[in-house]
Amino acid sequence: MTKLLATLIAAALSTNVLAQEYPVREIRSICNFAPGSGADILVRFYSDKLSKLAGKPVIVENKPGANGSIATADLARAKPDGHSLMITPASSTIAAAPYLFKNLQFDSTKDFQAVTTIATLSFVLMVDASKPIKSVPELIAHLKTRPNHGFYGTSNNTGVIAAELFKQAAGLQTTYAPYKQNTQALTDLLQGTVDFLSYDATWAAGQVKGGRVRVLAATANKRSVAFPDIPTLGELGLGKNDVTAWWGVVVPANTPRPVVEKLAGWFNQITNEEDTKQFLARAAFDPFPGSPDQMSALIKSDAARWKSYVELAKIEPQ
Repeated sequence: MTKLLATLIAAALSTNVLAQEYPVREIRSICNFAPGSGADILVRFYSDKLSKLAGKPVIVENKPGANGSIATADLARAKPDGHSLMITPASSTIAAAPYLFKNLQFDSTKDFQAVTTIATLSFVLMVDASKPIKSVPELIAHLKTRPNHGFYGTSNNTGVIAAELFKQAAGLQTTYAPYKQNTQALTDLLQGTVDFLSYDATWAAGQVKGGRVRVLAATANKRSVAFPDIPTLGELGLGKNDVTAWWGVVVPANTPRPVVEKLAGWFNQITNEEDTKQFLARAAFDPFPGSPDQMSALIKSDAARWKSYVELAKIEPQ
């Protein structure tokens, strides 16, 4: 018994020392999506601020593809010491992933440790601004003139679910065109290859400023802070689903708890800073600070919610 107690005490002391010394080298911040995307903007903002608090460089690595699953699988294989993390729309890349893919390279319930939530974000449906489509009813009418109701594009799980639920409510058979990068999806929209896009309000806001797209509706249960004059699909009588992405920070499973709590403290400090709140508002996000336990519980409850959305939208796992 004495030997066991000594072992436990030594292990506890070792963990505490690790947390005090952490980080001992640069931190790898993995991004699920391409440079220049709305996701990338948020990841780089938080990564830059984290580097100042941690006293070590935080290097962003973009690993786009497979609706965020390539980057998520990479994190699952990383060493659980806090030097690899992912700032991600966890509602889709982790909670919803098991219901969208048949052969994931990670276990969403076992391979990750939640750190904290940071923000929520609405998604929107958008069309080419040069086209005469100025409302969702006009989009539906246009799609019904297209063979098999045309095509829509997105590069993330939330975008797929939002569009599929819209399709079902509108009685459409529009085909999903998957993209690795937002820029290619935009190019195809402007060339007429796809008829509409389903993306986050952050990226959409930038394209609206450039005069390239027109936003028709928000997919959350409330209007986007970036587009207060744009109605929700619910307001238009097209379902009551709340397709809202929420962002959080995750690390590999078995990362020491003191390291997780240290990271949670830093990220919540960042989220609560005034310039962060202003940045989030400009980028169409709402602040959403939390804790490791709160985020873990949210992943579990959201898994059930997204499962119901996938079933309601009749999405076949890829």
